[in-house]
Amino acid sequence: MTASNDNPTRDDLAAEYFDLLAFDPYPVQEEALLAHFAGDPDRGDQGVLVCAPTGTGKTLIAEAAVYEALRTGKQMYYTTPLIALTDQKLDELRQSAVRWGFPADSVGLVTGNRSVNADAPVLVVVAEILLNRLLNPDAFDFSNVTSVVMDEFHSFNDRERGVVWELTLGLLPAHVRTMLLSATVGNALEFTSWLARAHNRKLQLVVGTERKVPLSYSWIDDEILPDFAERISAGDEQMRQTPALMFCFSRAQCWTTAELLKGKSVIDKERQKTIVDYLADIDMSEGAGPKLKAILMRGVGVHHAGVLPRYRRVVEDLFCKKLLAFCVCTETLAAGINLPARSVVLPSLLKGPRDKKKLCEIASAQQIFGRAGRPQFDDQGYVFALAHEDDVKLNKWREKYDSIPEDTKDPGLMKARKQLKKKMPKRRSGETYWTQGQFEQLQTAESANLESRGRLPWRLLAYLFGRDANVQPIRDMVGRRLLPPKGIEEAQRDLNRMLITFWTAGYIELEPKPRAAAAKKGPPKKGEFSEKKEGTGGLFGDILDQMKTDEEPEKEESEADENSDPDLIQSRGYEVDDYRPENATPTESLSRLVHLRSIHPLLGVYIADQLAAADPNERIAVLESVLQVPGSVARYCRMPSLDDMPAGDLATMRLDPQLLQLGLATSEELGAKSGEEDEVKDRGFGRVMFEEPRVWPLTIGEKVLRMFQHEFPRVHDVSITPVWIVGELAEFGFDFNKYVTARKLQKEEGILFRHCLRMIMLLDEMANIPPLESTVETWEDPLDELADKLTAACRKVDPQSTEETLADPEVQDGEELIEKGRRN
Repeated sequence: MTASNDNPTRDDLAAEYFDLLAFDPYPVQEEALLAHFAGDPDRGDQGVLVCAPTGTGKTLIAEAAVYEALRTGKQMYYTTPLIALTDQKLDELRQSAVRWGFPADSVGLVTGNRSVNADAPVLVVVAEILLNRLLNPDAFDFSNVTSVVMDEFHSFNDRERGVVWELTLGLLPAHVRTMLLSATVGNALEFTSWLARAHNRKLQLVVGTERKVPLSYSWIDDEILPDFAERISAGDEQMRQTPALMFCFSRAQCWTTAELLKGKSVIDKERQKTIVDYLADIDMSEGAGPKLKAILMRGVGVHHAGVLPRYRRVVEDLFCKKLLAFCVCTETLAAGINLPARSVVLPSLLKGPRDKKKLCEIASAQQIFGRAGRPQFDDQGYVFALAHEDDVKLNKWREKYDSIPEDTKDPGLMKARKQLKKKMPKRRSGETYWTQGQFEQLQTAESANLESRGRLPWRLLAYLFGRDANVQPIRDMVGRRLLPPKGIEEAQRDLNRMLITFWTAGYIELEPKPRAAAAKKGPPKKGEFSEKKEGTGGLFGDILDQMKTDEEPEKEESEADENSDPDLIQSRGYEVDDYRPENATPTESLSRLVHLRSIHPLLGVYIADQLAAADPNERIAVLESVLQVPGSVARYCRMPSLDDMPAGDLATMRLDPQLLQLGLATSEELGAKSGEEDEVKDRGFGRVMFEEPRVWPLTIGEKVLRMFQHEFPRVHDVSITPVWIVGELAEFGFDFNKYVTARKLQKEEGILFRHCLRMIMLLDEMANIPPLESTVETWEDPLDELADKLTAACRKVDPQSTEETLADPEVQDGEELIEKGRRN
């Protein structure tokens, strides 16, 4: 390089990067690259928003920011919404760095699960990590950061985690350029205007509508899935339309579909032999391994959350080597790792339970479609949607029936037509079907608008008040959200609800104090406050409100002492519409909330205080219950009955008496036997005339939740899923394979494995918030012992994933301040 290039201008960087490209960029790439390099923060240009369909080469655009940081000796962040996507981007960016002449370790990774070379100038991170660092300016210096890339930026619309992207954009220093990469969005111009207005961040908008590899859409209504799969797999490398991603909308359907394909010829003998040789060196003898191995050797892979991570890595590697014809997967893969495919196949367009099926969401469908077509291999991508098998049979019947002229005089044809009519297939009662029109609707539907979703996280508020008691910056933040005026008003009321909940629970002191509501509705419980035109809410809220109305007529309130009598304030709800607190001063207990990442912080602290009185089984059961487990798995991992595992000390000595006294549970719900017969029979005929509905006893987790909801009736974003996974694993001596095999849960072992890893992290967090009535020996030691046993069990199952999950120093040091999305 010439001397002038030792301190390159942005024009120099642009010229160098264009020279490094192996192929000429196509229009949207060129426009975005020029916008990135031409922009100057000193002139108010702070980045670019690129909106283009999946498959338009946005990675090439993002790598320009990576090259700039490496070339100038600066730092940059590359954020993604999913851990699986960060792993892939780490590998891709390292390969690019080496190709440009930089060392591979100049690119590192930090996620909520693991850390790789965390001091590297270029860091691939999940979105939460970047926000964490922006919230810790004393620990993380951004003065040398040149840019931030936010991949899959349409995650801004995610109801649970979208606020992470929103807050990050508001906190980025002005000199940091942003590159937002998104699928097409409906209100891109409005979004950039809002960003400039609300956060003084001016981005140039680049919109692309054409893919480098165009898509061909086909509706298949004359072939059932196995025959169709065999057809598109036939021929040589040029003729066949595989490898293909086959998307199913449930994990169970993935296995069923893969089994259908296993008996078909979808790969040639040469590739099959290569697969056999590849798998010979891999241990797949446990859990779902033998079943998956048999499917893989026929050229079909299965990829979803129920598959162990180490088996998913095998599927990914074989697919990328073009050895598999099909990878049967769930829709999460479309938003995560990139498995290059020539085709995408949808055996169904509907998702949801059997009796509540609905059409796939537009955004999800379009992202799935975009996975077809590989720029380096294909000149066209193929998207196939198959009709329901019943409709295929009906169409084939109609073709035969219509081939016989209606006015034929041939006796043989007349007889054949009559026989065909008798054998006409019919759609099944109660079955839901999809149509070609719906498939076309998904192709052409307008993209969704970006808007602010979800409330500010409770833990984030606790952290912010721990640093600064001033409420106004947070209120200003809420006022700048991308919402209509009524949405902003509701968001401000919601902030007041959260503040008053913190106050009544003793975590902060508010100045001025909340005003008591105008109407008396009986004494509120801890954490309770009222709003105009609202009842008590929460558990049994409507019933209790009605009881109060019937039993206690409202009394006139004296406004003179409304805000002066502490007892009065504690005995009423509080106004939220016009309340404007100035300061939220933290109490000593506020810091307990910040330690909790895996659980709603208010629920976590409440649980910790309850578990001081729990026995070991109760402790495990309650903690497991707060870790969300899909219902399709939870129903196979239910809590033991009271006969098999009697109620422990926490239930019998504390919760049961409280629930009964407060009227929050019946004696039958607490395990008492009903004094009446379940059935009342007609004495003369022995017929069942009446049957009492069966009352299922509450689990220990459900009892804790009822008490929590009574104490905090305005906290609605909590839930309990009673399961007995870690508890039963302990009964099997922490032998994971023995447990899943005995319980026939091999097809869901990935979910169970992840549950155990999450339990380990939750145990570590809970150890940091000991109840007052406990000691290290009674609180921390049992939690640590259980965590150690679980860790050993997980290492035996998948050592790589276990180490990656538990070794991240940023998690261990408790720097992650946002509750991570738990559904990916």
